[in-house]
Amino acid sequence: MKRPVKLITETPRLILREFALDDAKSMWELNSDPEVIKYTGDPPFASVEKAKEFLLNYKDYEKNGFGRWAVITKASNSFIGWCGLKLNEQNLVDLGFRFFRKEWNKGYATEAAHACLEYGFLELDLKEIIGRVARQNKASIKVLEKLSMDYWKNDSCKGIEDSLYYRITKEQYLQKVIKSN
Repeated sequence: MKRPVKLITETPRLILREFALDDAKSMWELNSDPEVIKYTGDPPFASVEKAKEFLLNYKDYEKNGFGRWAVITKASNSFIGWCGLKLNEQNLVDLGFRFFRKEWNKGYATEAAHACLEYGFLELDLKEIIGRVARQNKASIKVLEKLSMDYWKNDSCKGIEDSLYYRITKEQYLQKVIKSN
């Protein structure tokens, strides 16, 4: 990760950029909160060093042209979590997000996820983006629904058997944007 960190997009309150090695401590702290990773199927990083290894080996940007991105607040220039797109094991583009618990219920997930949809459809010309969520994760379901994503199916996801899949097409997204303007 010796290349310069690329800015992806911004919103009124947030900056989304590629991960940097300096994010290792924040990533470790984020994944150390059992409430934050409760519905993810991901284990916590064993150490800051393991988080650094993850970042060093993160190849989604080069491989797919997109990935998960660090979310930084403009007000404090602080790393508050991540949000972004990922080509999943089913070859579908998946929207994901994870924020520090102290940042929950401030609208950051919806704001960042909306920016990711916009970037995915308008900059990357993706045709469809999905979101996967554990049925018990009511807060994340609410975010996907605020984004006008439609329930698609039930399936397993990363060891979580009872997961809900949502999706939105580029056409649906563009209709939503046109209606809101």
